[in-house]
Amino acid sequence: MIVNAIPDQTLIDQCLAGRREAFGQLVERYQHRLYHGLLHALGSAEDAQDIAQEAFVHAFEKLASFKGEAAFYSWLFRIALNASVSARRKTRRMSASVETRRDESGLEPTDENPASEPSYAMDVSDRQRLVRQALAELSDEFRTALVLKEMDGMSYEEIAEVIEVPLGTVRSRIHRARLELRAKLSMLLKPELL
Repeated sequence: MIVNAIPDQTLIDQCLAGRREAFGQLVERYQHRLYHGLLHALGSAEDAQDIAQEAFVHAFEKLASFKGEAAFYSWLFRIALNASVSARRKTRRMSASVETRRDESGLEPTDENPASEPSYAMDVSDRQRLVRQALAELSDEFRTALVLKEMDGMSYEEIAEVIEVPLGTVRSRIHRARLELRAKLSMLLKPELL
């Protein structure tokens, strides 16, 4: 695609020079990646869409402050994380249950193959629900680092830029998140003894 042939910094410079449509190209380039990263981090399609929109607005307004020391997407994702924290503070609403988040995000695939065994589909659905539940129980700092690594495919260095912590802290958070997730899942998946 020709749009991706233009470097981010060139588009930023063009936008700052008055060509606002250049920012539209940045939006096209990163909107899906940002949305999906936020969807996994927030667990709600509606929240992810709202925060992504807000992040692009803030990025446009603050574009002159972009120094180019980090990748544009890392800077944008940091804005999105800050926007999500601000939104949580403003609303102070009760966190949605795991079931509500599943319904809002639509992340649970359904097996519509009539040849499949119903018990298999139920087992898969139960395990996915338990994984989402365990992930939701992790602290925000652990969940964010793990989601950025495992679901958004970011490198440790990119994650360090986005969440503004040292590289060693990122590695530690991801390691601890995996350990906590494994422990939570082992407890959730352990059959009840009668």
